[in-house]
Amino acid sequence: MSATEENSQPKLFKVGEYNQKFNDILSCNLPTVDIMQSVGLEVHIRNRHPNCVSYIEKIAEIIQSPDYVGMNSKEPSSIELVKKYDENILIAIKLDKDSNGLYVASLYEVKDSKISKRLHSGRLKPFV
Repeated sequence: MSATEENSQPKLFKVGEYNQKFNDILSCNLPTVDIMQSVGLEVHIRNRHPNCVSYIEKIAEIIQSPDYVGMNSKEPSSIELVKKYDENILIAIKLDKDSNGLYVASLYEVKDSKISKRLHSGRLKPFV
């Protein structure tokens, strides 16, 4: 291994732990493992959701104490965690089926109207 490889930043780093309560609330069965973040997530947020860059540092806090938890029916091996700040910030967490690990796939703002609609439909549930 070269000196450059030894000093390189890891591609993934831990940002939280999956809480079994998420499974209980959502009636799902995702593994209770560490939740990882790739170094590329910040690039994704800067390119796709630039108004949310300041919330990247809040990912661990959102995982630890979301206001809402939910599932997207189009992504059965994933969950959504939402925290209310000045904006409603949603992080999408997906299961990597190859490693059976969880990772933060995205982070973006969700309007109050969408929160209300998703609560009414059952897609989101309060985290208590």
